[in-house]
Amino acid sequence: MECQEYGLTRNTERDNLNLNPLQRGGMLPVEARKALIEYADGYSVCDYCAGRLDEVPNPSISGFLQDLAKFINVDEVRTTHGARESKFAIMHALCEPGDTVIVDGNAHYTTHLAAERNKLNVIEVPNNGHPTYEITPEKYRETLENAIDSGIDIKLSLLTHVDGDYGNLADAKAVGAVAHKAGIPIILNCAYSMGRLPIDAKALNMDFVVGSGHKSMAASGPIGVLGMKEEYSDALLKHSKRHKVKEIEMLGCTSRGAPVVTLMASLPYVAERVKHWDEEVEKTRNFVRQLEEIEGVHQIGVKPKEHDLTRFETPIFDKIAENHPRRGFFLYEELKKRNIVGIKRGQTKWFKCSVYGFSKEQIAYIADSFKEIVDKYKDLI
Repeated sequence: MECQEYGLTRNTERDNLNLNPLQRGGMLPVEARKALIEYADGYSVCDYCAGRLDEVPNPSISGFLQDLAKFINVDEVRTTHGARESKFAIMHALCEPGDTVIVDGNAHYTTHLAAERNKLNVIEVPNNGHPTYEITPEKYRETLENAIDSGIDIKLSLLTHVDGDYGNLADAKAVGAVAHKAGIPIILNCAYSMGRLPIDAKALNMDFVVGSGHKSMAASGPIGVLGMKEEYSDALLKHSKRHKVKEIEMLGCTSRGAPVVTLMASLPYVAERVKHWDEEVEKTRNFVRQLEEIEGVHQIGVKPKEHDLTRFETPIFDKIAENHPRRGFFLYEELKKRNIVGIKRGQTKWFKCSVYGFSKEQIAYIADSFKEIVDKYKDLI
């Protein structure tokens, strides 16, 4: 039976320029691709396991976790099956059903699902609305203090470091200080930041940081990172009474096989690339400037950009779609002709994209392609 019957053959060639923000930080380097083949089999990392994945000596998962902890400056770290599982584990370990947590209004849906699965109440810190949708430390403090003043016992707080809708980089250090002043532990969701830009959990006043290997750390999915201060390790890494060596919140073992070995293989590459984060930000700002030269294309979210994930309002493409025989599919198809992918089919009113990791020449080509498409259909505007 051929794989194509299950749709397992991807229709995007490697040399296509993929603008999908979900993909840009997860592109594997050569070393990780080699590790992927070597450890593709199911339990391939468990040959020398004595019961704890984090203590496996060959491949050296134990040594890798020590390096990972240093990389993000935490006392303890574990891999999980994704940032969402990391958030769930923290909430489950620190809270009881009926407790209340505070999160930012730009939080990923998985933050809400993790809280709901733990039967927690959620208070949201609102953003400041169109066009920037920013979460400010002042609004976080105000929302937190209002909740406390009304008699609500807040057990845990969470801040999304970079949100997946607008690509806003929150002031984590200031918000962390707000939470600590109130005596509330805080999680920083770094799904779109850990592995793209430098993360120092302690410098950012964070008790926990969670990351996504497949979104931002050049690893095969699904895999996440859970980092914590030592004072919370007893709660998060508590052992089973029956299976003494197993950690309950990790359900004994977490990510195994291809995800963990690709994360391991990519760590040196990722540790080097975060040193060039300022260059990536500048490339993103240049891309924004080039696209905004098109009348009817506007970046929304905080300006100037502080992260590669970028959202554009694009009424000009929507106007073309109204009069084009292919309607909203025209933009996707015109980009695909130019070997550019990642913009969703049928989407013309707005779109999210990222040029993370592209060269200046590639970025110029992408921007020029959008301009060419507008010029091609100017009679439909």
